[in-house]
Amino acid sequence: MKTYQELSREELLKLQSDLNKEYEEAKAKGLSLNMSRGKPAASQLNMGMSFLDVLNSNSDMKTEAGVDTRNYGELTGIPEAKKLMADMMGVSADNVIVCGNASLNIMYDTISRSMTHGILGNTPWCKLDQVKFLCPAPGYDRHFAVTGHFGIEMITVPMSPEGPDMDLVEKLVAEDASIKGIWCVPKYSNPQGYTYSDETVRRFAALKPAAKDFRIFWDNAYVIHDLYEDRSDSLLEILSECEKAGNPDMVYEFASTSKVTFAGSGIAAIASSQANLDEMKKSMTIQTIGYDKVNQLRHVRYFKNIDGMKEHMKKHAAIMRPKFEAVLAVLDRELAGTGIGTWTRPNGGYFISFDAMEGCAKAIVAKCKEAGVTLTGAGATYPYGKDPKDSNIRIAPSFPTQEELAMATDLFVLCVKLVSVEKLLQA
Repeated sequence: MKTYQELSREELLKLQSDLNKEYEEAKAKGLSLNMSRGKPAASQLNMGMSFLDVLNSNSDMKTEAGVDTRNYGELTGIPEAKKLMADMMGVSADNVIVCGNASLNIMYDTISRSMTHGILGNTPWCKLDQVKFLCPAPGYDRHFAVTGHFGIEMITVPMSPEGPDMDLVEKLVAEDASIKGIWCVPKYSNPQGYTYSDETVRRFAALKPAAKDFRIFWDNAYVIHDLYEDRSDSLLEILSECEKAGNPDMVYEFASTSKVTFAGSGIAAIASSQANLDEMKKSMTIQTIGYDKVNQLRHVRYFKNIDGMKEHMKKHAAIMRPKFEAVLAVLDRELAGTGIGTWTRPNGGYFISFDAMEGCAKAIVAKCKEAGVTLTGAGATYPYGKDPKDSNIRIAPSFPTQEELAMATDLFVLCVKLVSVEKLLQA
């Protein structure tokens, strides 16, 4: 089989004509499918409906220690919920605060607090001439949106299957005191589905930043989101590694149950050193009287413990796994050996990362949209929405039904082929 690059101009023109006919037929179907975000499917949400039956008007609303969850108190979360979230992250409950429904909210607040009040006695970031953040990319668009919102300069760091380019990370943080943090999705990264290697985690823990208030923002969003029991990735626990390396305060870890129970109705937590948590509590006492302890109690009663949560995640995996495999099967069948695209094969998480030929991503996404399939905007996986190669596209298989997914993926590969041929003909 020839790659597209090996085809003659005449062969490319013939292929373009055939693909254009296919594309017009696809447009005529009037599709309206959305693969833009990693939303759980209705079947996943329906699977967990009994979660709503755990508490009712006849329920005992007290914690094991006798605290009434309907009332004020327990600012940092009920002990049972702290243990559940700690076990989920693999840390001690003493290092956890359970907050509201979304970890993104905690990340935003953490950046905001650093801007206005500083970190552990250091100058508030808003009073500094320059504040910079490292952004492994392709990465999570909402992370970049938070730092962008506060006017923080974002520096792209390349990703590999082992994690971010640690040679570059080590060099940059050691040389520049204006670099105050780095975004990380360490397990099943968004969008590539990579899990940081043990060496990468240890190198993170041993960083020697010029800034005393440098922090690793460790968004462990997919910590228990495995697709396969027999080949799930493992991630080294970073809090204990930081402790061993003499950097106990250097990391903030975040996690939530947004894709475990219901999106927007989960519980979220931060894990960090005692010094970092004590500082956070000073603001929390001003910011809130307390978070939703009734929802915390509901989670604990429903799952009982981490084993119950993991059993529930197997049900999610049973729905998600065939969708991922269906997308990969189409990519393998239609694009393997063509030379016009590469893609990741994650063992968990919510995304597949696709790299088209340089200069093609925006055109592919636009062609898909024109024919009725909405993808994440090209460039969204990079700071400022600017992919320097215009090649990365995030595929989110979770939300469509199996039938919709087949149609959407068929259209996607058709658009990849068509745009690639057009690009080669322009060369």
